[in-house]
Amino acid sequence: MARGELGRIYRDGEIVVRQGGRDDCMHVIQAGQVDVFVEKGGREVFLAVRGEGEVIGEMAIFDRAPHSATVRARGVTRILTVDKRGFLRRVQEDPSLVFHILENMSSRVRDLSEKLARHEEQKGQSP
Repeated sequence: MARGELGRIYRDGEIVVRQGGRDDCMHVIQAGQVDVFVEKGGREVFLAVRGEGEVIGEMAIFDRAPHSATVRARGVTRILTVDKRGFLRRVQEDPSLVFHILENMSSRVRDLSEKLARHEEQKGQSP
């Protein structure tokens, strides 16, 4: 990591967030990419790839529920972790940060709704 850079370096395949785990942190991808997936019936169900500038695990800032997915580094990835206290302090400095987080979460809900609708439609067409 270069001098003056924040964040932690994750190696390819290293787990950033584990499904079922609990914390009060969100993570900002500073460089690289991650795979997001759920573990179901002993297998991994791929959900998305997230990249530089995107936030992951942000729901942990707002609720106390376990993580709903696992996040794994895809190649070398640098990620900044922000705990709830740091997030709230940052929001006081820049309230538009909350809007950005909500905009991001809304987009993901919309995307998941569309995927669910397609899945249900395909399921209904099966003999």
